[in-house]
Amino acid sequence: MELRESSDRRLLLRFFAVATAVKLLLIPSYRSTDFEVHRNWLAITHSLPLSKWYFDETSPWTLDYPPFFAYFERFLSVFARLVDPRIVDLQSGLDYSAESVIYFQRISVIVSDLCLLYGVYRLTRKLEPMKRNLICALVIWSPGLLIVDHIHFQYNGFLLGWLLLSISFLQDGRDLFGGFLFAVLLCFKHLFAVAAPVYFVYLLRHYCWSGLSTGFRRLVTLGTVVVAVFAAAYGPFIYIGQIKQVISRMFPFGRGLCHAYWAPNVWVFYIILDKGLAFLLRKLGFEIQIPSASFTGGLVGDSSPFAVLPQITPLTTFAMVLLAITPCLIKAWKKPQPGHVARWIAYAYTCGFLFGWHVHEKASLHFTIPLAIVAVQSLEDAKHYFLVSIVSCYSLFPLLYEPREYPIKVLLLLLHCMVMWLGFAAQYADEKASKKKEAGELKSKFGIGCLEKSYLMGLVMVEIVSQFLHPFFLGIRRGCLRINAISTKWEPTKVVPQADRVLVRLEELAQTTSGGVLLPKAAVKFERYLTGEVISVGSEVGQQVGPGKKVLFSDVSAYEVDLGTGARHCFCKESDLLALVE
Repeated sequence: MELRESSDRRLLLRFFAVATAVKLLLIPSYRSTDFEVHRNWLAITHSLPLSKWYFDETSPWTLDYPPFFAYFERFLSVFARLVDPRIVDLQSGLDYSAESVIYFQRISVIVSDLCLLYGVYRLTRKLEPMKRNLICALVIWSPGLLIVDHIHFQYNGFLLGWLLLSISFLQDGRDLFGGFLFAVLLCFKHLFAVAAPVYFVYLLRHYCWSGLSTGFRRLVTLGTVVVAVFAAAYGPFIYIGQIKQVISRMFPFGRGLCHAYWAPNVWVFYIILDKGLAFLLRKLGFEIQIPSASFTGGLVGDSSPFAVLPQITPLTTFAMVLLAITPCLIKAWKKPQPGHVARWIAYAYTCGFLFGWHVHEKASLHFTIPLAIVAVQSLEDAKHYFLVSIVSCYSLFPLLYEPREYPIKVLLLLLHCMVMWLGFAAQYADEKASKKKEAGELKSKFGIGCLEKSYLMGLVMVEIVSQFLHPFFLGIRRGCLRINAISTKWEPTKVVPQADRVLVRLEELAQTTSGGVLLPKAAVKFERYLTGEVISVGSEVGQQVGPGKKVLFSDVSAYEVDLGTGARHCFCKESDLLALVE
């Protein structure tokens, strides 16, 4: 038995070593604004006292995660200061992109993935070898985690490791410790709270529902543990009277119904239906007012962003998520089986993804990782995971929009498909057909139907059209427009934006690093042009935004134009401006 466990650990370490090698190769790749977000959090927690953490606005990337994650950043900042003191400097560290900070933050994510490694090990240690190896490959080599954490940049692997540890203790019957770990996870990242109703119902039924005396004692014990965890996280802020500020930072409902990179959920169809109805009604002669608020803007006004359909509020999405989870809660109450915990948690996160408020496309990791555990339980589960995992990974493609990262994301998805297909084919091999192995005709029960194949082929066609055909034809038009613009040389101040549009001149970036090294063109990204000067505004733009004002914005909502001058300009909506910079 000990020899088998030692062999299992060595194999898991090999999986992790291969994944780590790939992660190290991805260090120089594209970085999103989340990279600067986390660097700024290092500076906030290191440079300021705790009482100012959730008030600081030196950078637009303010601290908006729960206290345990802030403490985690404070812990990392100790080592960051040893590597390069400028990393944790609140002023001079803004937009700092030296190799020291790049390597430190990238490696910190890789090291924190040890939590994911231990979670996978503990969850699979009692499974048969085939299932264990398949789960390890699907989780440790997850293309979604590689894209989001090790290219785009976040710490999801670390947090999902806590979730897997919690599930493993629940499956072992150690409910109290499983609930404790989930409470800790909520104090790291509150977006995991979607599964809280599942934990509440399951623990109440499975752990506390055992007689009046024993049940009451266990309920008090469980409640004490949860309260103690939240007291450790939020207690200091309650003591200094800042709990309202912390909560307001954690739940910025004004950001809008949809995230800038739209998650493929129910609200996308709702928005499309609203746009379609508005277009149809205007064609029929009805006066439909064009909404002034943005679905995805950094700042959203009080007016409804819908032209025809009713406005969707955070409370509406909360009610729909809870309603969608209800069948799962009923089942967990009737038959609280530890073996079904991972399934129920994955279902809850799926409901949150489909109906939640301002859902990030990265939230698909919350259900695809637990579903990898469920996938080895039955053939139908494997088929379900195969399709969902592919679609989830494909929905992350817009995060990596630069040409040089395109082969990486495509290759990661194709390799993941190959691992899934070969692994499930071996896992669900037809035992009767396996007798023909000598003749080289080994068969498997695993496969997908015509409907699923058609859907996946549709994704392939969408990718071919959007990445190759559409840019090819649109590129010709852009070339013509660009030549006309250059030959005419439009005066920027005479270009008058329409309605709520704003014309901004982008600030230029240094073409060399702080050490004088010349940057290649690929390193000078449009996404880094986050500030600029307003040149002209439309008639519907408010008085606060006017020519000469310096503004902060994201390239996600901006459209760059060439006016034939040496400067770079772009159009964006007033509602998409993040801040005015004094």
